[in-house]
Amino acid sequence: MFRFACRSTMRFVARYESRVGPGETMKLKVRPLTAELWPALEDLFGPLGACSGCWCMYWRIGAAYRKRPRAQNKADFRRVVDEGPPPGLLAFEGDLAVGWCQITPRAALPQLDRTWRLRRVDDVPVWSISCLYVRKGYRQKGIARALIEAAIEAAKKAGVPALEAYPLDRRLTPSSTSTGFATTYAKAGFKTVARHVPPRPIMRYDLPAAKR
Repeated sequence: MFRFACRSTMRFVARYESRVGPGETMKLKVRPLTAELWPALEDLFGPLGACSGCWCMYWRIGAAYRKRPRAQNKADFRRVVDEGPPPGLLAFEGDLAVGWCQITPRAALPQLDRTWRLRRVDDVPVWSISCLYVRKGYRQKGIARALIEAAIEAAKKAGVPALEAYPLDRRLTPSSTSTGFATTYAKAGFKTVARHVPPRPIMRYDLPAAKR
């Protein structure tokens, strides 16, 4: 069950209750990543970074990401956070960060346009969910879904015409993913708008602004 409470576009707290077992729920808060929350992201990602040492810079700088020390990628992403606006959302259980969702204008992630399998569908100025990460021990408990729901609400508040995601279709590939699975997005109301390669659909959630 998801309950959302929002105050302004960039300053909000989304509150959710995720059912994790018979008679058991987890209370979550989702907040935009600001400079004051950087220590919480560091704790979530760990000393080496998240998936394969990731610090959410690949879609910004492309192949150079893998040629640089992790510390440099981390420092550059911290600069993104410090300069704002918030580049994503953190999910908390109490004071512990348990999940992360990167949500930005697609234009802020130029490597997406250089990747043929994720090339643009049209000229709509969409925002993109380009990363989902959940802390070990908290996976398969509805946290990714809560982050996606919060991303939809954040995009609505920002007047964005549509929100895109680039998940994997696990019916077609056994690969792991840092962008989530298509089934999770489908349950949240996303629709497939393109498949440049079968296992990785481009999915979109159209928002009211798109109908103006």
